[in-house]
Amino acid sequence: MKFAIVSRGDGRSEQIKATLKQHLTDFKLEYNDNEPALVISVGGDGTFLEAFHTYIHRLNSTAFIGIHTGHLGFYADWTPDELEKLIIEIAKTPFQIVEYPLLEVIIRGKTGGIEDRFLALNEATIKTADGSVVFDVEIKGEHFETFRGDGLCISTPSGSTAYNKALGGAIIHPSLDAIQLTEMASINNRVFRTIGSPLILPKHHTCLLKPVVDRSFLIAVDHFTTNYANVKSIQCRVAEERIRFARFRQFPFWKRVRESFVADDNN
Repeated sequence: MKFAIVSRGDGRSEQIKATLKQHLTDFKLEYNDNEPALVISVGGDGTFLEAFHTYIHRLNSTAFIGIHTGHLGFYADWTPDELEKLIIEIAKTPFQIVEYPLLEVIIRGKTGGIEDRFLALNEATIKTADGSVVFDVEIKGEHFETFRGDGLCISTPSGSTAYNKALGGAIIHPSLDAIQLTEMASINNRVFRTIGSPLILPKHHTCLLKPVVDRSFLIAVDHFTTNYANVKSIQCRVAEERIRFARFRQFPFWKRVRESFVADDNN
């Protein structure tokens, strides 16, 4: 089996990367940065996002697994003190595949031409440096509301525990093919009105955002931010592609949530 390793780059992560590479190649696995069947992320959730976007063109044939060398992350199942066990599992045990949904974002310009299409593992956010964001929000081709506020966050189920949660959004189990639209400081008064609650959209419901005020937008897809001007629309929906996780043991989603947000280490 071919494998690759993406490291956070600090001393501890680099040491773990070197150990993994040495022992897995000793077990006759092939290190291959170009066509890996398994990508191992060593770091935190940021490193995992980097690994995902590095191999985003290979989602149908590459699975991902994470070792966290910092705080417990949602995408990193294994700890450094489990390294020997993980090496043996990778070398000797066929892994199970668990798939999570992704977010598709398509940005269309007013002048037409090529559309920019992105996939997000966590979320996409839309903000502006020029006052408030003002969008007509369409769902399934029907006008839903006109949003005015600081911005919007569109998240995946696995990303619902990240920025979305900080905005007051719901936590969604990643077995559900859905996306979530969450407001950032919406303007609600006698003149302007929004729903004021996160919206959870199933796979067959497309959300289309149409700028009402002509200005530039800061659009972030996971941790990549780009400035866009002359935007005609931003289309968001559940992607056809999915991310594949390599699982050698059970680590239930709600256990991750509890350990990250609820559990007391002293108990």
